[in-house]
Amino acid sequence: MLDVDLLREQFAALNQVIDGRTPIFLDGPGGTQVPQRVVDAMVRYLTTCNANHGGAFATSRTSDAILHEAHAGMADFLNAPSADEIVFGANMTTLALHLSRALAQVLKPGDEVMVSRLDHDANVSPWVHAAKASGAIVRWIDFHPEDGTLNLEDARKLLGPRTRWVAVGLASNAVGTINEAATIARWAKEVGAWVFMDAVHFAPHGPIDVQALGCDFLACSGYKFFGPHVGILWGKRMLLEDWPACKLRPVPERLPDRWMTGTQNHEGLAGLVATLDYLAEIGAGNLNHVDSFPGMSGRRRDLHVAMAVIQAHEQELSRRLLEGLHARPRFKVLGLADPAQVRERVPTVSLTCADYTPLQLAEHLAERQIFAWNGNMYALELSERLGLEPQGFLRLGLVHYNSFHEIDLTLEALDAIE
Repeated sequence: MLDVDLLREQFAALNQVIDGRTPIFLDGPGGTQVPQRVVDAMVRYLTTCNANHGGAFATSRTSDAILHEAHAGMADFLNAPSADEIVFGANMTTLALHLSRALAQVLKPGDEVMVSRLDHDANVSPWVHAAKASGAIVRWIDFHPEDGTLNLEDARKLLGPRTRWVAVGLASNAVGTINEAATIARWAKEVGAWVFMDAVHFAPHGPIDVQALGCDFLACSGYKFFGPHVGILWGKRMLLEDWPACKLRPVPERLPDRWMTGTQNHEGLAGLVATLDYLAEIGAGNLNHVDSFPGMSGRRRDLHVAMAVIQAHEQELSRRLLEGLHARPRFKVLGLADPAQVRERVPTVSLTCADYTPLQLAEHLAERQIFAWNGNMYALELSERLGLEPQGFLRLGLVHYNSFHEIDLTLEALDAIE
């Protein structure tokens, strides 16, 4: 069980007052708020050990120890076999584009690259660019417009002996669908393809196990799961060692340095360690769930327990919001709208209204200090496929620190639209 009120006390942003109101943050899919310990860790880094990597002096050695802990912590978060397989960068998009340059060098003319029309463009354009540069062919996995789920039959048919790269998201950042990514990965492996998974949108909502998913690469961003602006890429050791990395000549060939371009965001990585400590603390307080993660112990176990507990709590948040919107038929929910299907989605609910544009809805909520995004959320293929361009949709993005009371206030605010 989550004591949301107690957890909210750790987030200064959630307790501020703007124009006489306590804001309601439903903008989590664009970036979550951070607990105070993250802020403190970043300030502490900058004031006590702000130094570059690899020095013989005290502050550099302390800094390197923090960076090492960041790699180890993210390996635990993703259940990666080794901390050496964790690569950091500015964000997922930057890391995907970096990896795409390597992919372009290993693809051959006539090879096939598969991308999805349900995905954020950061999991589409990098691979399309790589295909264009190498002479490979792009294949598109479609989705079902009526419920926002991937067309698995379509994916199965597209896979073939020429398929070399399959990119799929764990969850849609636009409509919240949780994809059957492990199934697609299994099919891809049957034809000898590499699999890249975009976990940016799923990461704040549930446990991630790269070994169970069966992928070759997976990326996420710390600022989407209560941390600083840091991008994370996991890759299988063999591929990270063998693939050509665009790097400076003095950079060593050892992992993960050969994939990290330039000095990293050290204070951000210090904050990321604090983020993982926050989540692990939630897990340590809910150890009645440990049976779900056999073979895990310590922080790795605690992190996965935490995300499972968060996932269960968020399913009830989703149910409350979807039930409320179902009772208000003037708002059309995109994707899985049935409250009984909360296990098949994350608590990201997007909607349209025939009488108002998404921007007008967002502005109406913003006047009441309810923060929500409008637009296409970089899910351009989806927005075009649903005929929603150029205005897109309104996205209400819940995370674990949101409350049932905030959902009720949001529904009341929507009712107030004349």
